Amino acid sequence: MAEEEDRPASATKYVLITGGVVSGLGKGVTASSVGVVLKACGLRVTCIKIDPYLNTDAGTMSPFEHGEVFVLDDGGEVDLDLGNYERFIDVTLTRDNNITTGKIYQSVIEKERKGDYLGKTVQVVPHVTDEIKQWIQSVSTVPVDGQTCPADVCVIELGGTVGDIESMPFIEALRQLSFSLGKENFCLIHVSLVPVLGVVGEQKTKPTQHSVRELRALGLTPDILACRSAQPLIGSVKEKLSQFCHVPVENILNIHDVPNIWHVPLILRNQKVHEAIIKQLNFAGWHHKMYIRNKETSALSFCRSAGPPDLQDWTEMAESYDNLKNSVKIALVGKYTNLTDSYLSVVKALLHACVACSLKPSIQWIAASDLEDATATTAPAAHTEAWETLKGSSCILIPGGFGDRGISGMILAAKYARENKVPYLGICLGMQISVIEMSRNVLGLLDADSEEFNKDTPDRVVMYMPEVLIFPPIFMEESRDMPSYLRFDNGLSRYGNPPHVDERHRHRYEVNPSFVPMLENAGLQFVGCDESGKRMEIVELQDHPFYVGVQFHPEFKSRPRRPSPPFTGDALLLGNKLINLQISKFSGR
Repeated sequence: MAEEEDRPASATKYVLITGGVVSGLGKGVTASSVGVVLKACGLRVTCIKIDPYLNTDAGTMSPFEHGEVFVLDDGGEVDLDLGNYERFIDVTLTRDNNITTGKIYQSVIEKERKGDYLGKTVQVVPHVTDEIKQWIQSVSTVPVDGQTCPADVCVIELGGTVGDIESMPFIEALRQLSFSLGKENFCLIHVSLVPVLGVVGEQKTKPTQHSVRELRALGLTPDILACRSAQPLIGSVKEKLSQFCHVPVENILNIHDVPNIWHVPLILRNQKVHEAIIKQLNFAGWHHKMYIRNKETSALSFCRSAGPPDLQDWTEMAESYDNLKNSVKIALVGKYTNLTDSYLSVVKALLHACVACSLKPSIQWIAASDLEDATATTAPAAHTEAWETLKGSSCILIPGGFGDRGISGMILAAKYARENKVPYLGICLGMQISVIEMSRNVLGLLDADSEEFNKDTPDRVVMYMPEVLIFPPIFMEESRDMPSYLRFDNGLSRYGNPPHVDERHRHRYEVNPSFVPMLENAGLQFVGCDESGKRMEIVELQDHPFYVGVQFHPEFKSRPRRPSPPFTGDALLLGNKLINLQISKFSGR
């Protein structure tokens, strides 16, 4: 008979995503989309991102160099692709789900110093490759979906492109892993580019052929080809790729340009990527998630679920965005506005909130420095255009950031929002900006500033975090292990009136508690704070439709069907009056 019981620990199977020809093809979205489809089939999914750089993590990397630093629940500062995984698959990953060359070599060197290698000569093969394999297999057993047993499938994305010298140890480790696991436990999807050349728009297969040949020369053979192109591939192109790349025609998928990335899981589903993966990993025919009990021996064997993918809700979500008619202009005033990846999670959180409100987001990118008085470095035309854009927007958002460049422009934007009743949301630095602006222009503290920008100011309204003042402010990791426990007397209405909420942080400076009474008397209310009552977490301006600042980063926990509460205010999206956040001040402050 069949009985539903808790699942025992079992071997996890692996799907590896590699890329070829050029970078930036969307391997992260492809890996996330594969995860969505497999999860819709009833399989439990986890993810690993491999970054071949020598940094131990992304925490110290410039947004100009690497884009956004994504922060996890455990404080890990990781590659932005892990944000894609969390948003798409709705899982909660850890810092160990992001493997870098720096982490691997650091672990190997520490073992060598402790004598774990028993005096042997430490080499890339086998010691580094063994460390990579051990890390992958260890992390893949950690549940990320709130359950207690390992996932059925671990999707691994290898950063960079095949042939990069930095990736070679990982390629070798993955080759060894695929061999030791066997074909039924390892599936390789290679993402490649099919460019279009000439007036007639001929789709060229040669770059993909060379990329696959390079991959095979390194000991890995793709089971599935995911070809990126502007338009759907024609049949003859698929046949040619099949012939020269030794991949069945039915396993050659086409990820062409779509209206929004939520369509990618759907086009993969339509091309039956799940059937190819399930067949390769021998999940085929396992349509019931249950134990099968042997009547004679009472032994239990587990049968994993791998039915047809149910993506009805996902389809409705993707199509609802396509059908949105009314747009809302959101002014995003930041430092890195020419690099949208630097604010990727903020953009996604705005998208989630707007779709929930049946609005299409129209983000107006404004370089903060362009709002400052026209100088030799700020062209008058750019200055005029920036202010026209700001004044033509329905709401203003200032995201997080570091350094003093553009701070004056952000303060001017916050002042404009405050005085003209324009909905305002400040995140991390954006909250600190609202405090500086209020101190200068309402309290009359003309020298009010952040210690980050001016260590000598007599009015340090924003200061270095008190609990780490005993340490020299050198390393970024000082911002990681901060509590994310927020406490309110009566709860926060847009969070559903909970006794507390957990959010993710990434900062080293915060509001100076000494100035809180003065600011509150002037109308800037600190309606949320941490468990101790000393660290200000949420600020709200009285007598304003929507003027909110949060010290944490709510964008990191926003999901397509569960928008982050600070982003879903009606005033933020519609420019109309919002019922203010109903939070009582923490009496223990």
